[in-house]
Amino acid sequence: MPLLVNGARVDLSRPTGDMIRAHPHLEEKAKLLRSQPAQTVEPKGLLYVQQREFAVTTPKDGSVSILGSDDATTCHIVVLRHTGSGATCLTHCDGSDTEAEVSLIMSSVKSLSNTTGCGRLEVHLVGGFNDDRQLSQKLTNQLLRAFDLQPDDVHLVTFCVTELNDREEQDIHFPIIYGIAVNVKTAEIFPATFPEKGPDEDLRSAHVLTGAPLTNIYDAKTEQLRIGPYFWGPFPHVDFWLEQDDAQILQNLSTSPLAEPPHFVSHIRSTLTFLKAHPFPSRSLFPDSKPRIYKKNKEGLWEQVCSDKI
Repeated sequence: MPLLVNGARVDLSRPTGDMIRAHPHLEEKAKLLRSQPAQTVEPKGLLYVQQREFAVTTPKDGSVSILGSDDATTCHIVVLRHTGSGATCLTHCDGSDTEAEVSLIMSSVKSLSNTTGCGRLEVHLVGGFNDDRQLSQKLTNQLLRAFDLQPDDVHLVTFCVTELNDREEQDIHFPIIYGIAVNVKTAEIFPATFPEKGPDEDLRSAHVLTGAPLTNIYDAKTEQLRIGPYFWGPFPHVDFWLEQDDAQILQNLSTSPLAEPPHFVSHIRSTLTFLKAHPFPSRSLFPDSKPRIYKKNKEGLWEQVCSDKI
């Protein structure tokens, strides 16, 4: 069963530009999304998703009403939703293992939609730009192909990626939208920024930097954010990287050095410092091999709970 636009199968043998021309409403919708100013999403009711993470929940969730992610340059943010159950997944893909990742998020949404006979699966793709190395275009193609290979019909509803998310300034290309949020209750998708990216921001970033696969961070049934247990060895040349100036870090540890948000280098330094402090997380962070578990408190903020109270 294929990837569909307006009920017709997408022809992936042709360039994506042909698909956009064949379905002008996709371009119009992308234009509308791009024209919206980014909303600042506060932590209350938010579940922030980092790169190579995903989270899925339903409108019945009493703790989480917004899923969101940002800082995507060549990465794409994917929202998959079942219109019957309202089950919604958001993930931040970087092209590391796209086919397996799409299968994983499809399974996660379907697992919360089993009792619903009506409705359909809809996908929204946002992110990337016309980068010099064409990494964005490669990821766009991978995602389209991966959804087209799924056993279920998937309807492409939002396509604001690569050339449709590109702006040029003094011959340098940038993404227009770096981040999005989805309201799980209303299904609204909008450009967004997030002052708070926690909990455990450095730990989760370290997990990605050490080569982690796509990881589910949320249990919708218990409404718990579950981080880890994660395991890695000493990060190669961590002292060398921490000694480098900002320009070297930007040039060597980014897929798109000219388009990164201003806080990219400080974020990488913080993650490297964390990796240096925790070369063996099995000892310092997860000595009992149990996840770090968080629940929303009465103020709608994440609060760590002891695993033996679960």
